[in-house]
Amino acid sequence: MNNKITGFIGAGNMATAIVNGILKHDANEAENLAVYDTAKDKAELMGQKGIAVLGSCKELAQRSDIIVLAVKPQNYPEVLSDIKDAVTESTVIVTIAAGISISYIRTRLEKNCPVVRVMPNTPLLLGKGASALCPSENISSEDLELVQRMFAYSGKAVTLPEEMMNAVIAVNGSSPAYFYLFAKAMIDYAVSVGIERETALALVCQTMEGSAEMLRSSGDSPETLIEKVSSKGGTTIEALKVLNDREIPQAIADAMAACTKRAEELGA
Repeated sequence: MNNKITGFIGAGNMATAIVNGILKHDANEAENLAVYDTAKDKAELMGQKGIAVLGSCKELAQRSDIIVLAVKPQNYPEVLSDIKDAVTESTVIVTIAAGISISYIRTRLEKNCPVVRVMPNTPLLLGKGASALCPSENISSEDLELVQRMFAYSGKAVTLPEEMMNAVIAVNGSSPAYFYLFAKAMIDYAVSVGIERETALALVCQTMEGSAEMLRSSGDSPETLIEKVSSKGGTTIEALKVLNDREIPQAIADAMAACTKRAEELGA
């Protein structure tokens, strides 16, 4: 990155994943990182990586050029109140909470500081994350690049306009749960016909990984890939008939719409 200080308020899973990605890229970056968490044990785990552990939100804000708000949405009012007098118009605020808008951050801080709204997902913990970023209009290209790299070190990072940030939660933020549900159903079926659970898990996981790589690398559309698996009169066609007859594609679309609706309801 560079010599700017990035401070994390919150030392939970997401903050840890982001930090691990940074340090995996360059262990020396620890000297440019700081953390504060009310749970001292979590903060100390970060401290063991060489990161500065600070005593309050305000102290962290005073020392940081970029602040990552890695706390739950319900904690935002208190945290933003605590740091309001410590941040400046040039402090970059990164929010990773669902539904928290750029205007909400600025209104609470009473400052027109640069803000980057981010929707990551839990595979970030394995360096396989998918993060959508939305920067405010007044962020410098240098600072935006720093924030983008912060998330790209742990997976894929893309930029979207803010009006898409609630909708994208259904696409990458919540969607790991959809795949887990599908995998669970497949594994449960395999067990019901006598296949060992661990064997089924290994086969399903490898198939999901391979299918994702086919989508990414083959150059074929999802429709074309479906056709390539589906021989006329074969077994796959019979399975797809059941899925389509039960309107599974529409159910998925409805579920994603419900996810987006809830994000809008929770939004601030």
